[in-house]
Amino acid sequence: MDITEVPVSNENKGKKNKNKKPNNKRVTKERNAVEPKQEEKMENSEAAFPPTFSVSEIKNKQRRHLMFMKFKQEKRKQKLQVKKKKKKEREALGDKAPPKEVPKTIENQRVYDETTVDPEDEEIAFDEGTDEFSAYFNGLTNPKVLITTSDRPRGRTVRFCEQLATVVPNAHVYYRRGLALKRIIPQCVARNFTYLMVINEDRKMPNGLVLCHLPEGPTAHFKISSVRLRKEMKRRGKEPTEHSPEVILNNFTTRLGHSIGRLFAALFPQDPQFVGRQVATFHNQRDFIFFRFHRYIFKNEKRVGIQELGPRFTLKLRSLQKGTFDSKFGEYEWVLKRHEMDACRRKFQL
Repeated sequence: MDITEVPVSNENKGKKNKNKKPNNKRVTKERNAVEPKQEEKMENSEAAFPPTFSVSEIKNKQRRHLMFMKFKQEKRKQKLQVKKKKKKEREALGDKAPPKEVPKTIENQRVYDETTVDPEDEEIAFDEGTDEFSAYFNGLTNPKVLITTSDRPRGRTVRFCEQLATVVPNAHVYYRRGLALKRIIPQCVARNFTYLMVINEDRKMPNGLVLCHLPEGPTAHFKISSVRLRKEMKRRGKEPTEHSPEVILNNFTTRLGHSIGRLFAALFPQDPQFVGRQVATFHNQRDFIFFRFHRYIFKNEKRVGIQELGPRFTLKLRSLQKGTFDSKFGEYEWVLKRHEMDACRRKFQL
């Protein structure tokens, strides 16, 4: 076979030279020139946008829970270390140590209310002497309470009413039988009842309380929550006796709270029988009224033990109405407006 030589042009030579790799020394110099610029850009971006990480960004539920628990443990350790350090400093300083700091709570940072009651105020004393409860506090009337329910009550609501009747002396439980409250109130007044208590329910659970003072009012409407009957309570005492209990009213400071406290006080006789050693407590905290019923036991001259007898529940005031119950034409003294009144967490109504 004959072999023919093909001439190579200068253009093809130029293409071959282009395909050749550049020299290694030149590449390293270019890289070294580019790297500091990139580092400067990274530093600027970090300064402008710091990296943030939150546990809520973790999508795996178990991993998120573990990370959160670790975070809480680390926080606890730091708190303990700071606490030990402060304790050592206080021991070293001795009498010269600065006073302990009072912890900040919602209660001690409460917004001042203009209607806060001063017990020595003459105007308040005059109002108390002429209000609807003056006859009770002057010893002219004895409390007599009628307890009823909404229509067709379930077993839990009925048991709750029966247990309330053992807490409040001289209380009588009657079934509603479909009667309207406007028809019940005149019958109660004719039979010398001083209170009408109506327990409402929703989904077989007590959820509301209407407390009407007779014969002139006022009428308060409460929301009931966290109801626990006696059988549902651990380490409860024996059944309460028929002795009239002592009454404790805590933290009712405003004019509204004062009237609500007097409303609760008028439920019980003024002469408690100390032999029974029973106490009914209405404790107001952040506008939630917690009810507890205890029996106290003297262990020795210095120590006293308490047993909870039950039932227990929590009340939240919804409205206070002048006069007896009238849902259509009644005049309201106070109505809960959640979006306006609950906007500030440090402002309380009671």
